Amino acid sequence: MHSQAGAHVSRRRFLALSAAGTAVGAASLGGCALPVSTGVSSSGETVTVMVKADDITPDLVKQAKKETGVTIKRVDYDITKLIAMLTSGSPPDLVRGVGATDAAYFAARDVMQDLDPYFAKSGVLKLDDLDPVNDLWRYDGKVQGKGPRYGMAKDFSQDSMYWYNTAAFDKKGVDYPSETEPVTFEEWMDHARHLVQRSKGQTTVSGGSYNGLTKLTLMATMTASAGGSLFSDDFSRVDFTTPEARKALAWYIDYCKLKVGPSLIQPDPNGWDGPTYQAGRLAMSNAGYWMGGMIGTDKKLAQVSRLAPAPVFAGGPRISACQGGTGLWMPRKAKNKDAAWRIFEWFFGEAPAKARASGGWGIPTLKSLRPLMPHQEDYQKRTLKAQENELKHFSVVSLTPYITGDAFESLYNQVTPAAMKGEISVDTLAGRLNSIINEQLKRGKEQVG
Repeated sequence: MHSQAGAHVSRRRFLALSAAGTAVGAASLGGCALPVSTGVSSSGETVTVMVKADDITPDLVKQAKKETGVTIKRVDYDITKLIAMLTSGSPPDLVRGVGATDAAYFAARDVMQDLDPYFAKSGVLKLDDLDPVNDLWRYDGKVQGKGPRYGMAKDFSQDSMYWYNTAAFDKKGVDYPSETEPVTFEEWMDHARHLVQRSKGQTTVSGGSYNGLTKLTLMATMTASAGGSLFSDDFSRVDFTTPEARKALAWYIDYCKLKVGPSLIQPDPNGWDGPTYQAGRLAMSNAGYWMGGMIGTDKKLAQVSRLAPAPVFAGGPRISACQGGTGLWMPRKAKNKDAAWRIFEWFFGEAPAKARASGGWGIPTLKSLRPLMPHQEDYQKRTLKAQENELKHFSVVSLTPYITGDAFESLYNQVTPAAMKGEISVDTLAGRLNSIINEQLKRGKEQVG
């Protein structure tokens, strides 16, 4: 599947990339002293990093220069520009990516640098210190979660966990969910139905939000929670008609039809859960630990907020996956790999990583940084206890390398509104999803070869 190092990347392999660009265990509390890089000195070098504005701020650029001697030239992330740079053989030295949805996709197209040799020599990023979430950035040519490492997550959450507001539960006389034992999806839905508040035909407080980070990760994770896989063994096809996938699809369509929370047919005017939850207009939010960074800025809200485990399907396994794992990867054709690796070490294992860990906006991906997670206040201790318990149930849910998250989302959104509105059955929807998504997967597989 992989070409020899130094070979030109086939333009055919980028057809799928181009389409994607346009398609609508308990935490250890040991010490956290940071080791020093043992890599080759790259002082005075410049690396080009393609990221979003809040990934690496101007202040971080200055900090990197001071602490590593390497100058970061930041380029705004743009998939079309990235494709052009990769195709021309002049890519950035480091690129932003989402481990769950990007790692296998780009690795299968042979444009990512195998980072195993760099990890093996690093005194900063040690393999036994890497949280298992970093396995999202591994791909062995067939299965995500195994094989070489192609990147690393900067922080993460188990994104099927949810926050709930105890004041909303008190107002409706609903018992609080456990912070350590999962409710079933049916129980979660029942809570949402009781918690929703409406006035004059308008929803004033949503009972709950459960939309995942992307529909690809949501459907794959929920299907795994039902005991199955959304994909065939070789990841070349989806099948929404299997009992497990249909159970996941039917639950989500019911959630949308009941209008207990935001969805494609009832969008949140804020665009995401954060401001709505903060304003007291959302009783439960399917946003993992990372949203605690926002919740913690409002002490009153923090006092009434709880973090609960990912729901389960009755009789199914306890799955609590990461649907994101945003981080960085190095293109195989990068021109300044040693300097790029020095920035990689600094970003993931030194001062920036310490700052992220202490902010509560995500779980650090080095286990040695876990003691920096906020734990001074009672509400922080409670949250951390719930999160530490949930880490025991983490697992990688492998995704297909033949379609992007954006392309899947676009196709999914084309056909699901009819079912959400009750115009077609779930079985009819499953057939339509199979048809349009498998056609895209077929093309993706042909392009990878």
